[in-house]
Amino acid sequence: MAGANAGEIRVAGSGRILVAPVGTTAPVDTTAAWGAAWLDLGYTSTDGIKVTKKDKIEPVHTWQSGSTARLIYAERDLKVKFQMLQVNGETLPLFLGGDSLAQTAPTSGIYQYNMATGPVSNEKALGIEFTDGSAIIYRFIIARGQVTDTEDLALSRTAAIKLGVTFTALATDDTKPLATILMADKGLGD
Repeated sequence: MAGANAGEIRVAGSGRILVAPVGTTAPVDTTAAWGAAWLDLGYTSTDGIKVTKKDKIEPVHTWQSGSTARLIYAERDLKVKFQMLQVNGETLPLFLGGDSLAQTAPTSGIYQYNMATGPVSNEKALGIEFTDGSAIIYRFIIARGQVTDTEDLALSRTAAIKLGVTFTALATDDTKPLATILMADKGLGD
């Protein structure tokens, strides 16, 4: 419905971020449970999640006109940026580049992470879910992507460690969407 309507203002009050191996089946609605392969990354900073979509559009100029005659869509870039606050066997490799974290000896309680000399492909599926009250649920699913940028890792006695990442969506193929958004939101149909 057009016009001012406070009932259509959305606040991502509480949410979560999940990752799974590429190819993992994602929920097809907002009530189905996330499968066992989807791992919840836990607490994130109060900054929440920032989604950036940028389309590169190239203008076509002609000799006959001072105005653009046509636009050519060159590419689409979809990125999700967030800061993980928990440090564990899923978040640390996601932040550091995908190598594995392993215990140095059985039951030792000592873990080791070996960072490769060059980047390692660490493609994942990404799921984001947030609620606004009890009746409004949004799910944002990227079937394939990878961390392409990380923030500086600050180690301080007065602040929690933040594993800040930028996750970039990658095309699966030309028949599948870059991302899917599922919404239980009656305000969209009015």
